[in-house]
Amino acid sequence: MADATKPLLRVEQVGKTIKSQTLVRDISLELGAGRVLALCGGNGAGKSTLLRLVMGLLQPTSGHVEVDGLRWQQDRRAYADKLGYMPDDYTFARGLTAWETLQFWASLRGLPKSRTEEALVEVGLADMRDRKVTAFSKGMRQRLLFAQAMLAKPPLLVLDEPTNGLDPYWMDSFVELVRKLRSEGHSVLYSTHQLPVAEASADEIVFMREGSAVRQGSVAELLRQYGSGGLHAAFTDSRQAGGAAERAGRGQT
Repeated sequence: MADATKPLLRVEQVGKTIKSQTLVRDISLELGAGRVLALCGGNGAGKSTLLRLVMGLLQPTSGHVEVDGLRWQQDRRAYADKLGYMPDDYTFARGLTAWETLQFWASLRGLPKSRTEEALVEVGLADMRDRKVTAFSKGMRQRLLFAQAMLAKPPLLVLDEPTNGLDPYWMDSFVELVRKLRSEGHSVLYSTHQLPVAEASADEIVFMREGSAVRQGSVAELLRQYGSGGLHAAFTDSRQAGGAAERAGRGQT
């Protein structure tokens, strides 16, 4: 397990530009062991790009990312072993059941079949273990992807829009799972449009707009600052602040 006295994740002035388009702009953040950070923002805010940069699926144009003191470029295998990833979309192999799909991923990691069974129970899919994944609803596929990310119980889970397609019951269950992971010392970095989910499960929030982190802080601090308006008020304020910053950058007022 990571050293609790040091940040497990360190993102230092990271930027990403592709074909003259800036997708992520000078973002810095830290996440300690046993902590949860939510990235909030609208479509195109740069949340998914930032998560892919953390995973090593994209390389930054500027700055660097460290996980437990490692950079992806230094030791890709050791870096990857510290991470569990849930993408925002995934095409499952046709013809495989939920158990077969998860067991395939488990076998790649050298995990026992018992861990596959445990993970299916954790996401409430034990009764669906023999059903073909191609017949699953969006929410059920999301739960299976979450199980896959948790399989090896890595120090850091990176989840891209994990609550998309979930019904209210399983949205509550997601919150409980995240809390359980945190209590076991795991860290979670995830993106979401669901502010109530972020309020219920995250320790810290980063509001993003147009590739920039326009406001960040602990959930407790933001709730104290915005009072009855809560995170919705903080989100609205961050959008206005982001728009002002963009106009200033273009020399507009």
